[in-house]
Amino acid sequence: MIYVLDASAILRYLDDEPGAARVEKCIARHIAHRDQIAISAVQWGEVAGILLKRHGVSAAEESLADLQTLDFDLVAATAARAQRAGFLGRHLKLPYADAFAVELASDSPDRVLLTADYDFKLAAREVKIEFLPSKSNP
Repeated sequence: MIYVLDASAILRYLDDEPGAARVEKCIARHIAHRDQIAISAVQWGEVAGILLKRHGVSAAEESLADLQTLDFDLVAATAARAQRAGFLGRHLKLPYADAFAVELASDSPDRVLLTADYDFKLAAREVKIEFLPSKSNP
């Protein structure tokens, strides 16, 4: 299985929020070479920006460096991928960055998009999606 993580899944893992254990299990299977994890460079950039805003440069760089040791497949945003993502985003009415996650998940029927963002329900006919639990309301 190849899990495609979007920014929300990575942030749930880093913040130890609902669904973090599921992401951690996927990471453990990735480390054991039982499954793979792929992340679009666009989603990676989204995580970087959010971490920078929340914690500043040093902490953001440290978190990203820690994640890079896990050897995820960071997939470049080539011209062809950007075009497909643009078309998918327009067709599914998804934000452009989110469309990159859908585009990457659409590469193979063995790919599952792992997300905490329920806006991806719009893409459920295009790709397999596993939704992390929603956050509880205080």
